Parts: sequence; C-alpha cells; structure tokens
Amino acid sequence: MGAVSLRHLRKVYPGGTVAVEDVTLEVADREFLVLVGPSGCGKSTTLRMVAGLEEISSGTVAIGGRVVNTLPPKDRDIAMVFQNYALYPHMTVRENMAFGLRLRHTPRAEIAARIADAAEALGLTELLERLPKQLSGGQRQRVALGRAIVRKPQVFLFDEPLSNLDAKMRVEMREEIHRLHHRLGATILYVTHDQTEAMTLGDRIVVMEAGRVRQVADPVTLYHEPANRFSAGFIGTPPMNFLMAVVEPSGALRTDAGVLLPPAGRFGALAAGTPVCFGIRPEALAAVSEPRPGALQAEVDIVEQMGAEAYVHFRVGEARVTARLPADTPLKRGMTCFLVPDFTHAHLFDAVSGDRLDAVCYNAGLNSNQGV
Repeated sequence: MGAVSLRHLRKVYPGGTVAVEDVTLEVADREFLVLVGPSGCGKSTTLRMVAGLEEISSGTVAIGGRVVNTLPPKDRDIAMVFQNYALYPHMTVRENMAFGLRLRHTPRAEIAARIADAAEALGLTELLERLPKQLSGGQRQRVALGRAIVRKPQVFLFDEPLSNLDAKMRVEMREEIHRLHHRLGATILYVTHDQTEAMTLGDRIVVMEAGRVRQVADPVTLYHEPANRFSAGFIGTPPMNFLMAVVEPSGALRTDAGVLLPPAGRFGALAAGTPVCFGIRPEALAAVSEPRPGALQAEVDIVEQMGAEAYVHFRVGEARVTARLPADTPLKRGMTCFLVPDFTHAHLFDAVSGDRLDAVCYNAGLNSNQGV
C-alpha cells in the first residue's frame, strides 16, 4: 500500500529559519495529492523530507505504514522526478531508464521488459538509443518519467517537473501524467507553484503559505469554498477580487467606491461597524451602463481579449477589480460603467485573520442551487 502519512512535520535550518511548520497530511493509497503555493512556502522542502533528501527537524514521515525518518532515500520505495530532469548526459535513454534497476541487481530480462513497457506508454520506443542532448525538453521529461515508472515504487514524488517546458508542452505533459496516474494506480505527491497544474491534476490540493498548510480540499471545493483569503486569492485565473468594507446596521457593506447590498442573511449576522474583506470571483461581476442600487462605479483601465472571453480590469475607488466578460463587450479603456455583483459567488473574510466568515451561508446557497 502506498499511503503516506505526515505528522507534525517541521524543518528548521541552521540560523533558525523555519521552512516548514507543523505540516500534518494523510495521503491515501493511489491518491494524486498536489502541494501548491508561492515560491518559498515550504512545498518542495516538504517533498524532499518525504524523499529523504532533507533532514527532518521534528515530526514523522510514514510510507506504507512504515516510519521512514531514518531511512536513506534508496530504502524508502519512492521515485522522484525533478524539475531539471537529472538525466545522465553520457547515457542513452535506455541506459538512463535502466540505471536504477541495475543498482538494485534486477535481472536483465526484467529490466528489458520494464523499459519496453514504460517506453511504449510514454512514446519513447523510437528514442531508446538516443542521448539526452538529442531530445526536446518534453522528450527529456518523458525519459525522467520513464525512469521513475520502471522502478515500480510505492510513491511517486514530482518536484515542479513541468517548469522548464513551454506552455503547449506543459498542457501535453499534464495530460500524459494524468493518463499515467490512472494507468499505474500509483500514489503521487506533486509540487507546483502553478495553480492551473494543481487544479487540473490533483484529486486533492494542499495550499501552503509561509511553511504552513492553509487549506486541503478537492479542486471544486477549493475554488468555490476557500477557507481563507489566501486560498481564495491564490486559486483562480484571474484571481478573486477583494474590497475592504464596513458592515452597516442594515447589513449593507460600505466600500470606498460605494455601498454593496447583499441579500438579507447572505453573510449571516455581523455587528454593525465590523471591518471585513469582500471577495468575489471575476465571473460573478456584470457590467452595466446605468447606475443602480448596490452597483459600484468603475472606470475601465485595461481590456484583455482572450478569444472566447475578455478580462476587463477596472479602477474601483482605490482598488483594482477584474471582471470576466463576453468577448464582444463594448467596453474600452477610459469608459465608465457600473459593476453588479452576483452574491451567490461572493464571500466575506475577516479583515485581520483572513478567515472566511460566510461558510455556513455559502453551503446553504450551494444546496439550494443544486435544485435549480
């Protein structure tokens, strides 16, 4: 079984720098778990502690029910795929894929069979006698994948494997990794700073910030029910919009660009004068030409045509707000319009802690929407 258990994992470097602080995660057998977050958030360090490439300051790592804290990487039954491919330049594709098996004294016939099987799955059969310098970036990454696959480990670890590829190749390799996961039925821990990779690949996603886990959820839950402002702002393209506001006695939200009028009870009962952060996804904003109650006056700053849609960036008071609108929108830079929010897809966050305040209300809204 390839289940992975991290208990109160912590990493402190000499000098007192804390890279990972109290990370506790349970990865089910055959699950695809993605660690995502900005550079320096501790995701790669966490992965390297699982692999045995970083010493653990405190806490435990268990793979298949066995605590592996003191075991060297070769004895942990894992295979790791790196960002820089880590191929031996003087070895052919076949030799690179066979290298780890030879170190384990695997019989030659079994090595040949495993390589043939992996090469066929990855489209490498015609490239087995080439050197890495004769391959494209995508082909090199396939070789790195093949080298991991032939090991047949309990757990695959991926450390930003697609960062060096162009946009088109990244899409193709995401599809390849997705297919491999279903074909192999393997447990995968995958690290990336790209939230698109995280959303498209992961069964569940771990959002990290400053060495801590901020939220763990499946992609749909993470997008629609962010637990805090950080998760809400990190996940989504374009990201969620935020406006600082104060709750009025009527339940309205006063911003420096106007007053928002959420439906009664939408955000629960908050005391008048409470400072909050109002968050709304770009697709939940509509632009109208005439003022109306609860709409925010906005000035068009930039219009990005994306083909099927347009990302329109506005100045709203002192804030910047983005709306995802139809591609044929008539809005142009310098025009004034009014933004109407769809409160079904809006949230309130605590102005200090950043925690979401409307969890119960939003869940009730989801349940009611399912019947429409």
